[in-house]
Amino acid sequence: MKNSWAALLSILLVLSCACSRKPAQNPETEALDKLAGDFWTWRAKYAPFTGDDVNRIERPGGTRDWSAAAIGKQHKDLAEFAARWKKIDVKSWPVPKQVDYKLIGSALSRVQWELDVNPRWKRDPTFYIAQTLTPVVEVLTVPGPYDAARSREILTRIENIPAILQQSEANLTNPPAPFATVAIQALENIRPRLHQMATALLTSTTLKEQELNVATDRAVEALEKFRHQLQEKLPSLPKETALGRDAYVFFLTNVALIPYSPEELLAMGRQEWDRAVAFEAFEKERNRNVPPLKLASNTDSWIKDAAEKELSIREFLDKHGILTVPNWLQHYTLRPMPPYLHALEGFGETDDFTSASRLKDNCIRYVDPPSGNLGYFWRATAEDPRPITVHEGIPGHYFQLCLSWKHEDPIRRHYYDSGANEGIGFYAEEMMLQAGLFDDSPHTREIIYNFMRLRALRVEVDVKLALGEFTLDQAAKYLQEKVPMDENTARQEAIAFATGPGQAITYQIGKLEIVKFLAEARMQQGDKFSLRAFHDFVWKNGNVPIALQRWEYLGAP
Repeated sequence: MKNSWAALLSILLVLSCACSRKPAQNPETEALDKLAGDFWTWRAKYAPFTGDDVNRIERPGGTRDWSAAAIGKQHKDLAEFAARWKKIDVKSWPVPKQVDYKLIGSALSRVQWELDVNPRWKRDPTFYIAQTLTPVVEVLTVPGPYDAARSREILTRIENIPAILQQSEANLTNPPAPFATVAIQALENIRPRLHQMATALLTSTTLKEQELNVATDRAVEALEKFRHQLQEKLPSLPKETALGRDAYVFFLTNVALIPYSPEELLAMGRQEWDRAVAFEAFEKERNRNVPPLKLASNTDSWIKDAAEKELSIREFLDKHGILTVPNWLQHYTLRPMPPYLHALEGFGETDDFTSASRLKDNCIRYVDPPSGNLGYFWRATAEDPRPITVHEGIPGHYFQLCLSWKHEDPIRRHYYDSGANEGIGFYAEEMMLQAGLFDDSPHTREIIYNFMRLRALRVEVDVKLALGEFTLDQAAKYLQEKVPMDENTARQEAIAFATGPGQAITYQIGKLEIVKFLAEARMQQGDKFSLRAFHDFVWKNGNVPIALQRWEYLGAP
């Protein structure tokens, strides 16, 4: 008997070892996986910071460098990555792995877009605000208090500001005057704001007062010098901001993988604008005798209401068979804005979506006290937290990003694309409206339709800014009048679209691509179609451009 047990254990051990071994891979597949690993490590070090919170990545600590030598190294590294990618033959691969190959191609094209096609580093002064102040905002969105290591990283980012701005002097040869004006206005009160930040940080970090104040003062001096230099150059700078059709088409075709021309995008946006205006009109007429929504009375009641409604949204998704909510997923929460972050509002999104290594943490959206002075989106949120929760939290960005960060495919864990991310967030709004989430609040349905008006207009504004058919001021006025929305929010939207062409279309065009994808899946699968299964696939692969998702799911290129 003893020998029999020994023999059995031996067999089980062999089987266990065999099962634990990785399956043999095609050498070409291994080449792609190795390329992807090398590229993502490199990208974490060199990717520029942006005000877009969806594409935040976990970065190594330390300083950033935008000198000519550093930019030259990025060019050299990109050429080497591209050469490795082009050598890989994928024709015989299964579709999911071909999708991975295309994802790396898109990621490489995004770097080319940033360095050469839309080189903000040499044509946009606001780029250097994003490389200096946005990194500070980003590190401060992770809730404090901060331990020694994180405190040191905060200090490093502040200390890095003068060097980056000195590099900008050589890089910004002839930026468009409207971009320079935006940067000048953004830095108008930077001295008191940074001092307010530093004072508030002392109680939340391990930093010594003198070292923080010295670093802050040097950062202030560099930012004020940068602003003064732009003011001196302003009269001689060119007025044209448009990137041009060829560059815009490069983004659509190679980076976003959107299969439409600029003219087709305009037609799609216009049709959706008409639909949103009509549906909003129907809803307003239906609700004309319904008392208006009330703002949250204070921050505490707002936070409590948002927490309760987040739980109800999760329950609604499961009960109605819309989407699987994994029990490991944490919560989308509101939290009072800390003073050190309040001082830097406008230089980045004040939220924390967590990250691949922090999936056990709650998502946090920092909020200012509710009042009539809140901007377009946050006034709506203070009336009913659900529209923003649906887009930003559950089942939107936070939910979708967490699923992607848990993806078993490393390529899909690291890849991001705003067309899919924002398309899902916007799609989720109307999906939940049609499913009945807002049946209890007629005026909230009006909010959803008004959001739809804005997202449709963004397409027209984005395309026309890129093609030179709108100036920045015309775009801001157009948004202010057509949505309508407050002047400050409209201008901030227009600035973002002008400096980052291609991002504003992602909401509407991404949503339309998902709707088309759903319709095709429903018709192909007939009675076997499952809405939950469809959404589970889309959300899990939510970083992947919708055109590639459709190819993989339906087998239809």
